[in-house]
Amino acid sequence: MSDLRNLLKISDRRLEEINALLTDPGNELVNELLEAIEAFGGPIEINRKAQEAAKLENLTTRLQEAKSPYVDDLNWLIEQRDKGAFISMPDYYGHVLGDKSKAADIDHKNAVTLEISALQYFPWLIAEARRCIEKGELMPGRYIRVRNMAEQETDNGDVMAVAAAMQIVGATYVETLDTKGTDGSNIHLGGPETITGYFGGVGQPNEYPIKWVREYLKFYTSYGVQQVLNINPGTVLVGYLLHKLGVNNEFKISVFMGNDNPFSILWTLTTARLFSRADGTTSLIGFNLSNSANNDTIRKAAAIRKALGLEDVVRFEHHITETWKSIVRQPYNRRDELIEIAREVPNISAKHEGGEVEAEQELAHPSDILDYFMAKSDVEKQGLMPALEQNYIEKHRSTNLTADALTRAGIGVVYATKLHKTS
Repeated sequence: MSDLRNLLKISDRRLEEINALLTDPGNELVNELLEAIEAFGGPIEINRKAQEAAKLENLTTRLQEAKSPYVDDLNWLIEQRDKGAFISMPDYYGHVLGDKSKAADIDHKNAVTLEISALQYFPWLIAEARRCIEKGELMPGRYIRVRNMAEQETDNGDVMAVAAAMQIVGATYVETLDTKGTDGSNIHLGGPETITGYFGGVGQPNEYPIKWVREYLKFYTSYGVQQVLNINPGTVLVGYLLHKLGVNNEFKISVFMGNDNPFSILWTLTTARLFSRADGTTSLIGFNLSNSANNDTIRKAAAIRKALGLEDVVRFEHHITETWKSIVRQPYNRRDELIEIAREVPNISAKHEGGEVEAEQELAHPSDILDYFMAKSDVEKQGLMPALEQNYIEKHRSTNLTADALTRAGIGVVYATKLHKTS
């Protein structure tokens, strides 16, 4: 066995060949990437612009200049935060555990991030916040967005309002760029009627990785959008290379990429480590495993992550609930499995993409993953906005049921840190 194992070692010669390829002035792929970066001013200027664009005061000023109706909502959110309208963590623990003193027994070492998807429209966040104040619930610590970027950019400054709100509440968030196969570039995809095209992946074909880079750099430098979804091996690689070249980009790998076994995880994390910076950081900050991944898969993935020094860098994002339609066989709920694995594995987020089974099956319009790809004009034309907001609120309710279950199990949670006071 030991003789066989030694055969797996990568020789210095092979590494030298890879380095020679990457640094070869004639490497057309690398040249295209470098040209895209230089077109935005180079890494230092890109990061400077992004840092400036992301400042809360600059985002709110731009919203005011655009006369966005969301300015009042952001001011309301700040006011509610500052006056302590949201439930405090001691009160939350007292409500869930029946005794505030029991909070001392909660283990925060493996605290699970409360994650919700998808926050398509800024007003939903305000509706969620109002519910939290009324019912004494927790706001999630992480939000995923899958709305068309070009659309939200022109919709009362939605992209800026969400970016500002995340800073106000103390949460992280991820956007989904428009440069993907669903925009017509993938000849296999023409909508739900050609869903079998997904067997080849959503896709970012041909010239799309560099197009993806340009779109990312636009939103990074214009609005400070740092974290985006990633669905394709090519754009995952350019995401690593961007970071190694000095751009402070971040991304999470989507469930759509289909990492569903420990060997696919070994491949992904090994590549992340190979292209990490000298300080060990990588642009991969979230890793959404396939819905078919079980706790044994996560245990083996965690061992790989730890061995590669990525335990604190890469968060495993695990679906606890899923949309009722168009993605998984129902019923689907992984809450009990989460509680088991969270005792062992750190840096996990509990992602809620659907409501509770008993609630979803009673809705006139249950949650549907295909709704994510609808234009706002079509949503409004069909009168679906109230139904889609209700779907989102049901996901929020599921998120809080998970928070309650983790708390009762003595496991900490990561929530919107600026809203819920710790004392």
